Amino acid sequence: MASKLMQIAPHEAEDPTELSLRQAFELLEPKLRPPFSITIPKPQEYSLLNKAILYGVLYECHLGKTHIKHLHAIVTDGYGLFVSFLTNVVNELYVKLLEPIKCQLIWVTKELIDVLAVGVDGLLVCLLRQIVGGDFSEGNLWLCFEMVNILLTKWDCLLEVESMILTSGLYTYLRLLADHCRQLSNPKLEALKQLEIDFCIKVLKEQFPLCLKIGRDLVRLLQDLVHLPKFRAIWKDLVLNQGEFKSLGFSGIAQLYITRTPSRYMLLRITPEMEAQLRFLLTHVKLGSHKRHQAWFAKKFLCEPNRETLIVDIVRFICCAHHPPNEIIQSDVIPRWAVIGWLLRSCTKNYVEANAKLALLYDWLFFEERVDNIMNIEPAMLLMVYSVPGYIDITHTLLEFLFLLMDNYDVEHYDILVKGVSSSFSVCVKKGVIRSLDVLTSCDALSPILKERLGRFLLGTKFEISGKLKQARLPGRFERVKNSTCMETPTPSPESMR
Repeated sequence: MASKLMQIAPHEAEDPTELSLRQAFELLEPKLRPPFSITIPKPQEYSLLNKAILYGVLYECHLGKTHIKHLHAIVTDGYGLFVSFLTNVVNELYVKLLEPIKCQLIWVTKELIDVLAVGVDGLLVCLLRQIVGGDFSEGNLWLCFEMVNILLTKWDCLLEVESMILTSGLYTYLRLLADHCRQLSNPKLEALKQLEIDFCIKVLKEQFPLCLKIGRDLVRLLQDLVHLPKFRAIWKDLVLNQGEFKSLGFSGIAQLYITRTPSRYMLLRITPEMEAQLRFLLTHVKLGSHKRHQAWFAKKFLCEPNRETLIVDIVRFICCAHHPPNEIIQSDVIPRWAVIGWLLRSCTKNYVEANAKLALLYDWLFFEERVDNIMNIEPAMLLMVYSVPGYIDITHTLLEFLFLLMDNYDVEHYDILVKGVSSSFSVCVKKGVIRSLDVLTSCDALSPILKERLGRFLLGTKFEISGKLKQARLPGRFERVKNSTCMETPTPSPESMR
């Protein structure tokens, strides 16, 4: 039977999610017309009725208000079951939904916000995840507009339902704005960009205590937008005038640095389909058969114009939101560091590569064993080590970029950065990520000036390294690396990264 909700090819089987909704609708269709029954349905009947009403809302657009009134009349669980069915439609079917169905989906979402439905915050998060970074198609920009409009017009309701949805919106639109602002000759974007800016500034100014819960990645995203006057003002207050935020207990930007960003924020910029494919790659695909999977992934998600910026979000997701168990780590499944190496090699734009390396090394700058997870810093450590000696340029560019960040990212908080990087090296050895740092400090292929810098840094921070290095006589104070090549395109990576 032809789908009423989705655009599918003739040879494709009907989706089980849609089939379940349609069958409930066909079974109960006579009961979906006024006058409605006033009897309380049994649990199984209630589930079927919720499915039938949802299908009616989406398919019978002209009767949407009638179906919603019916839902209001029979609901006994705060709309929780209805919202869960709708959330499943978003996660499983959104990409293939017909345009009128997508419009109905947004309409019914607004209706559910108005009645403070149970679980509507999760529904909104799922819709935010359907916005694809680097995608300037009409449908994607429409969803961007609809979602930021919901966040602005339903502000008070959302604060009452679940205020943290506003921080999810903030993370999403700060990231999207960075992409949208790079499109200088797209008049369709101007009104959208203004709405996105208005929403982000409103959250930052009116709900800053909530924003603190995002943690250090809030700083990373804001720095991409300081060229915009309103964000430049926010940044100035963040650095110099903390009192402007009227947040009791906010001591300054260092407080954000030492707050690890929860992994749920990293998921916001990865669509459910992309997440499923990445987790499959990192859980089931073995070295040797990984190339075709990577090629398929790149063709599916990264080959469209401007999609390359997704690499930054994918690297952050792999580091912070995909932590494989020991049995996977010890197996011949392609490791996280190898996939990240492949992604870095895929960058063709310097600013994307720089941001991807920042995403990879960001937690190194502020790492504290007590609050941070070693799995966040493990991929960078292993990528540096396993690129020696055959692909030393990878090791070189990452080490050089790490020191460049430590020296220049925030000179006012240099001590925090030094401590974070030192702790990262120390914990990687202590926890057995690598046996020792000799592979780096004794590597003849590494640039002498960079090896000297690494050795002096490790000694200066009283790090336990080989006795041979401790006894070495190193020259006077090391000057910061100049004429950095870390912004250049990486050289070919190891075979496992191809």
